[in-house]
Amino acid sequence: MSLLSVVLLSAIVLSIAYVTYGRFLARLLRLDPNKPTPAVELNDGVDFEPIEPKFLLSQHFSAIAAAGPIVGPILAGVWFGWVPALIWILIGCVFIGGVHDLTSLTASIRHKARSIAEVVRDHMTRRSYILFLSFVWIALVYIIVAFTDLTASAFIGLIPMENNVEVLGGGIATSSLMYLVLPIVMGLLLRYTKLSLNWATAIFLPLVGVSIWAGQLLPFQLESFLPTPTGFADPAAVTTVVNDNARRIWDVLLLGYCLVAGLLPVWLLLQPRGHLGGYFLYVALAGGMLGLMFGGQPIEYPAFIGMEGRNGMSLVPMLFITIACGACSGFHSLICSGTTSKQLAKETDAKTIGYGAMLLEGMVAIVSLCCVMVLAQDAKVFFRPDGTLAPKANLIYALGIGQFLEVLGVDPKFAVSFALMAFTTFIYDTLDVCTRLGRYIIQELTGWHNRFGRWLGTTLTAGAPLFFLLQPGVDANGKALRPIWESFWALFGASNQLLAALTLLGVTVWLWRTRGERWVWFVTGIPTVLMYVMSTWALISMTWPKFFDKTGTFAAPREVVPWIGVVLLGLAALMLVEAIAVLTGGRSSTPPQTGQMPAVSA
Repeated sequence: MSLLSVVLLSAIVLSIAYVTYGRFLARLLRLDPNKPTPAVELNDGVDFEPIEPKFLLSQHFSAIAAAGPIVGPILAGVWFGWVPALIWILIGCVFIGGVHDLTSLTASIRHKARSIAEVVRDHMTRRSYILFLSFVWIALVYIIVAFTDLTASAFIGLIPMENNVEVLGGGIATSSLMYLVLPIVMGLLLRYTKLSLNWATAIFLPLVGVSIWAGQLLPFQLESFLPTPTGFADPAAVTTVVNDNARRIWDVLLLGYCLVAGLLPVWLLLQPRGHLGGYFLYVALAGGMLGLMFGGQPIEYPAFIGMEGRNGMSLVPMLFITIACGACSGFHSLICSGTTSKQLAKETDAKTIGYGAMLLEGMVAIVSLCCVMVLAQDAKVFFRPDGTLAPKANLIYALGIGQFLEVLGVDPKFAVSFALMAFTTFIYDTLDVCTRLGRYIIQELTGWHNRFGRWLGTTLTAGAPLFFLLQPGVDANGKALRPIWESFWALFGASNQLLAALTLLGVTVWLWRTRGERWVWFVTGIPTVLMYVMSTWALISMTWPKFFDKTGTFAAPREVVPWIGVVLLGLAALMLVEAIAVLTGGRSSTPPQTGQMPAVSA
């Protein structure tokens, strides 16, 4: 099988799924184009504001995609081979991820654009509501830690590639800073001038390309401004310590960005940045697919490694939590019910935004997987300097996309810079949305929806990751430790998939209590069981033997990460008990006064 056949077959499968299963789901959910959405009824110009579906699709797509469908498929492809990764992406996004996104978005708009947690409160119990919110907030902090550190690491040092191209991390930092300014200017012009969105897109999208080109010419190498540490005889140790200090400074600056972005009105940053970011994703996706179609690169990487992957972990259940975004992601429910539902102009747009965007993300995941498929098994981007396996997902993606774009005549250095900048851009979309969603959760828990509540919620959400990100990344001898983002990624994947299970559980209860039809158990019930089993299995297998039972006897770990994993497992187990009690009539719940399905329109 060739790369071209993999891409074309995947595109055909996903297109057929959108037309058939997507239409079937929209009919089951009774999406009504004439029913006013919360964005229309509660329009306040800050959080609630209806926008055209083609523009909302770009914003929503960039928010849910981020780096997830890049990192996950690349890691899974390297560890287990590209065939199992491809199968899970296609089956997952059609029958689980797309269902998860569409139902969570629909549930939110049927409940005045409130969060999935509030849907849970209406149809389960208040205890379930508190459990869900607590789980979500912890998961958001996990996401912010992993993605902030991953971004900061890309801003430092010289990045050598397999094709002898070298890219300055400071150049990526410069391009990223320029990119953050552009949507703010765009938002101001759209708000206070007669500039149309189409003209704004035509003006500012090329400027994003200029920022990529200019970044490598004007690199901001933060590490060059830091003092040289003393007490190290090895020059390499000195460089490692300086880079680690620069990494921590970038982490703080990025969290500062999260703080500001989480408080700004959606029209000033979220909407224009999401709009530009969505087109960025389209360009990266289209460029990668065209390069794959016309490049003729052979598949070098093995199709199947074995049930025990190269990382020493079992394919089941680890495949299902390594590839989250791109197949199914609980984070998507936070976007669907946190920001997207507040901007949906018509109910019928939910099919395109909810289900369609998930299938598009599946294609992003497949293109990312192709970046692994073109590499040999001994490619240097798979290994640390000491020879241990540690796939550098951002570099693998940049190298692959760079090779694909070179086929189209793009300069190799610009192509790699574009891919790294795209990778960073996608993470920005996640960071500020996560911070805003964390603010919503704190406000829901406290009931403080005033200015003080906004500041408190945003500060807590952006501030909590500091505890982890300010930890040193080197030992006393100046040797680099395991990157913080790498330590958090596996547990982030498991908690993210467990969040998907909780969301599917919530919408299953809602659908059953408002519809009472047997299809609910098949459409959302089976995905709920699958995600619950795989995520809890993975979370237990990653925490118990590695942290609590290292020597065959129980020992309480000093690290915080495994204890957070235990807390997440406990919250999920308690919520499952609550759901079973409500469904079997063993526990009372609030009668479903909101979220009733409307009659099918003529």
